[in-house]
Amino acid sequence: MGALDLTLAVLHHLAFLLLTAALVVEWTLLREPPHALRLARLLRADAAYGAAALLILVVGGLRVHYGLKGQDYYLHNPWFWAKLGVFAAIGLLSLLPTLRLLRWRRQARLQPGFVPPPVQVAALHRIVSAELALLALLFVLAATMARYGML
Repeated sequence: MGALDLTLAVLHHLAFLLLTAALVVEWTLLREPPHALRLARLLRADAAYGAAALLILVVGGLRVHYGLKGQDYYLHNPWFWAKLGVFAAIGLLSLLPTLRLLRWRRQARLQPGFVPPPVQVAALHRIVSAELALLALLFVLAATMARYGML
């Protein structure tokens, strides 16, 4: 059981690292309107973000059910629920950038040389900035959850 718990914890942390890296890449690439190559990179970063988020949910669920702390530790822990709520907020915020990037990809295929409007790029940059700020809060909640457990 200890080896499984360690494996799940490591995978969970690595998935959060991937998610963070993908968001930082998106934030960096959105500092100016993306040309075709930059748009392709944005789409890859967004796909990595989605894969990391899915992995976080799956591994997190496995930790709740099969981890050493047990379900009661998580399900009765207010810090866990706060962390989950922030994760959901980040996920909801991420929908707009994903949908906008897919729309831009479609437009780029139809119009060679397409460059997204700077106003839309700036709006996505602000959204990704908000996601990163919420992610910092999520890390604080995770540390609080690990340190203080149930109240």
